Amino acid sequence: MTLSRFFRLAALAALVVFAVAACQREPTPTEVAPAPKPQAAADTGDYDEHSYAEPDKVAIDDLALELALDFDARTISGTATYTLDWRDDTATALVLDTRDLTIERAEGEGAGGAWQPLQFELAGRDDLLGSKLTIQAPERNARIRVAYRTSPAASGLQWLDASMTEGKATPFMFSQSQAIHARSWVPLQDTPRVRYTYSARVTSPADVMVLMSADNDPAAARDGDYSFRMPQRIPSYLMAIAAGDLVFKPISARAGVWAEPATVDHAVAEFEDTEKMIATTESLYGPYRWERYDLLILPPSFPYGGMENPRLSFITPTVIVGDKSLVALIAHELAHSWSGNLVTNSSAKDGWLNEGFTSYVENRIVEALYGKERSDMEYVISRNGLKTEIAKMSPEEQALAVRPGVVKDPDDSLSAVSYDKGAWFLQFLEERFGRAEFDAFLRGYFDHFAFQSIPTARFVEYAQENLLDKYPGKVTPEEFDAWLYEPGIPGSAPQVMSRNFGVVDSARLAWLGSGTLPPQAITGEWSTQEWIHFLEGLPPTLSIEQLSQLDTAYRFTGTPNAELAQRWYPLAVRSSYMQAYPAIADFVRTIGRRKLIMPTYQALVATEGGLAFAKEQLAAARPGYHPITTGSVEKLIAEARPVPGSGTPPAPAAVAPAAPAPVEAPADPATREMPVADGDPTRPAPTRR
Repeated sequence: MTLSRFFRLAALAALVVFAVAACQREPTPTEVAPAPKPQAAADTGDYDEHSYAEPDKVAIDDLALELALDFDARTISGTATYTLDWRDDTATALVLDTRDLTIERAEGEGAGGAWQPLQFELAGRDDLLGSKLTIQAPERNARIRVAYRTSPAASGLQWLDASMTEGKATPFMFSQSQAIHARSWVPLQDTPRVRYTYSARVTSPADVMVLMSADNDPAAARDGDYSFRMPQRIPSYLMAIAAGDLVFKPISARAGVWAEPATVDHAVAEFEDTEKMIATTESLYGPYRWERYDLLILPPSFPYGGMENPRLSFITPTVIVGDKSLVALIAHELAHSWSGNLVTNSSAKDGWLNEGFTSYVENRIVEALYGKERSDMEYVISRNGLKTEIAKMSPEEQALAVRPGVVKDPDDSLSAVSYDKGAWFLQFLEERFGRAEFDAFLRGYFDHFAFQSIPTARFVEYAQENLLDKYPGKVTPEEFDAWLYEPGIPGSAPQVMSRNFGVVDSARLAWLGSGTLPPQAITGEWSTQEWIHFLEGLPPTLSIEQLSQLDTAYRFTGTPNAELAQRWYPLAVRSSYMQAYPAIADFVRTIGRRKLIMPTYQALVATEGGLAFAKEQLAAARPGYHPITTGSVEKLIAEARPVPGSGTPPAPAAVAPAAPAPVEAPADPATREMPVADGDPTRPAPTRR
C-alpha cells in the first residue's frame, strides 16, 4: 500500500468511527451509568481508545496537587486542581479517567476566586479502563478542583512494609503510572494526547523522603513536607511519586542516584558512566532538555527493569551486579528523554514511536561507549527473541502501526514488535540513507516535535518530506509501508552478525555432540551476552546428566545474574531438574520484575505438579509483588492447561518473601548480567520492560 493510499483509507475509516461514535448516548447526570467506552475525537481522528477524556473539548493545561501519604491506611488523599484550556465553545463538562478512586467533591473557581460545588458523576467500573468521572461546569470554570482518596489496592501504587526494604527500618511506596495506571492515584485525562505542567505539595511521615518526576532537590531536608514543580509539559503516564528511606549521591553536576543507604554506593559505582551517556546522546540528537537526570533505585518488587519518569528514572536493583554489565538499561531510560518523553506516542497503538526509537538510540549509545561488537551482540539477541515472539502473534499484532482495537490492554502493548522491530526499521533507514543523514533527520525530528504527542501518521508525513522526498530512490514507498503496516520482518531488513557468537555456537555444538565442555580459556572471557546466547541455543530439554555437568561447571543454579537465571530455570523445569527447585522458589519469591520471573512461571504451569508449585510461590510472594506482577502471574495460572499427573517438584526450602536482591559483585564470569531490555514479560528475550 502506498503512503497516499494509506491516508485515504485511514481517513475513510476515521469517518466510519466518527459516525458510530456520534450515535452513542451520553448518560444524563441523574442516571446510574454503566461503564462507557471512549469515543473518537471528532476533529482529528487521533484518539485514544484507552481513555474517556475529551481533550478536543477541554484539556488540562496545569495540575496542582495537595497530597498526604498514609502508610498505615496505604492511601493517598488530597486535592487535584486543574487549570483548563476550553477548546470547544459548546463544551460544559470536564471528563476525567479514574480507577478505584473515592471522589469526595468537585468544585469550580468563580470569577472572584471563591470555590463553588459542581455536580459530578462517577460511572460504573470497567475492569480495564476504570470509571469515567464527568464534572458538570456550566460556567466553563478556568480552574476546577477535585478532592479524592485512593484505594489501598490502587493498581499504580505499591506500599511496602519496612521488612520488605533493604534497610528494614522504614516503609516504602512508589508509583508505576505507565500505561494507564496514573488514573488509580490521580483523577486525570490519562492519555498521552494531553501534556501539562504540574506542581505538588506532599506531606508524609517525617522519616520518609518523598520524590517525584519533577525538580527534586538533592539537598532537600527530610522533614515530611515537600514541594515539587515540573515546568516541562508531560503526559500522565510520566507522573511518578516515591517515598522511603532515600539518600542522594551525585554522579555529575546534573546526574546522581537516590537509593536506600545500603545501596547507594553500589549504584553510583555501577552507573558512573551516566554523564558520559548524556553527553554522547546530546552529541547525536541535541541538548538534554530536562535539566537533571537522576536515578531512583527501587526495591526488587518493581515490576519492570526501568521506567523513564522525567528527571528521575525508576530502576530495578536487579541491574546492580558489580561489573557495569547492565548499564545499557540506563542508556535505554536516558534515551527516552528524547524519544518518548520529548516526542511521545499519542496512544498505545503507536507505542513503537516511543520504544522502537528508544531502542535504536540506546544501541547507538552502547556502540559509542562500549564498541560495535557489543552492540551487534545485543542486536542479535533482541532479534532472535523478536522472531520467536512474532511466531506466536496474530498478523495484526505484528505491524508497527496497529489498528484501533488490536491493543486490548496497554500494559501488553509493548511487545518485541514495538521495541525490536521498531529499532530494526530505524536501522534499515540508517543503512539506506546513511548514518550522517539519518542522524540529522532524527535530530530534526526531535526538535520539530519537541514536547508534542503524535500518532504514526505524523511521523510518516515528516519522514516523507525529510527523508523519502529529500533523498529520492533510497527507499521505495512500498518498502517503507511494509515495515509499518505489514506483519513479520520485511525482506529488506539489514542483518547483523556477531563474531563472538560464532565462537559460542561452535562451543555449544561441540559440547552437545561430545559431552566435552569448552575450555576455561574460552568461557572465562565470555560476557553476559555470550552466556545468554549459549543458553538460548540449547535444546528445549536436556538430560539430568547434561544439566548437572553445566551446573557444576558454571553454577547457573542460584546465580545472582537474573538474566541467566530467567533462561536457566525454565530449562530446568522443562527437564525435571529437581535440584534447581529450591533456588527457583527463592528466585520467584524475591524478585518481582515480570520480565525475569514470568518465563519460569510459564514453564511451571505446563504440568500439574509445576502448577501447584507455582501457586505456592505466588501465595508466598504476593505480599512483596507489585499489583501489576500479581495480576500477570494470576492470569497465567488461571489460563494454565497443565499436562495431567506430571512434574511433581520437591518441597522447597523455606524462603523469606520479598528479600532485597543482592548487589555485590559476582565472583565468576557466568554471573555477569547483560544490558537488559524488557518487553513481553512471558519470554526470556531481551526487551526493555
